[in-house]
Amino acid sequence: MFSNTLLLFQEAPAEGSQSLFDLITQGGIMGIAIVTILLILSIIAFYIFIERYLTIKKAGDIDESFMNNIRANVAAGNIAGARALCQTTDSPIARMVEKGLMRIGKPLRDIDAAIENVGNLEVFRLEKNLSRLASIAGAAPMIGFFGTVTGMILAFYKMATEQNVTPDVLAGGIYQALITTAFGLAIGIFAFVGYNLLVANVEKVVYNMERTTVDFMDMLQEPTA
Repeated sequence: MFSNTLLLFQEAPAEGSQSLFDLITQGGIMGIAIVTILLILSIIAFYIFIERYLTIKKAGDIDESFMNNIRANVAAGNIAGARALCQTTDSPIARMVEKGLMRIGKPLRDIDAAIENVGNLEVFRLEKNLSRLASIAGAAPMIGFFGTVTGMILAFYKMATEQNVTPDVLAGGIYQALITTAFGLAIGIFAFVGYNLLVANVEKVVYNMERTTVDFMDMLQEPTA
């Protein structure tokens, strides 16, 4: 009896030890195709999030003394020096201020319109690929659910065609159904949270851009000594 119990414990891990790759391949060609698509989407979503996060963070990092230096140069009549400062500062705010400096001497309405046009272009650059991330957030769970449906179809098909229905016969379809659903939901959640985080960061940058525009226009209207 002791030897039979020992043999049972030795065989149990061998029966239950299956890698994730083994589980995926048991879903058949359709399961492998769906998991491959989800894997590609996950790589794209991760790349977009990291690239946009670093870009937006860099765009939001502005030296607090930037506008003070611009104000000092403009007050001294050194427009060229103010433009040089903008050109050495890689940020949306610096490019907007530079456009405003280029329009000094024209009506304030024209200056404000020029700055606004540059600001719109900068916001468009900041939001690059965010729509793709949002699409992945919606598409990944749907692709995962598609894998669930096809997996259950496979399981019921085997149930109807096999003479002797055992859990092993149904395992492939059920594995496909569960794995694709979990994988699709995980990617969708990551993409959804990442998208909203990036949008919130873009809104912060836009707020700083608008605040800088107001400060710059106020500076142009200040009386000269």
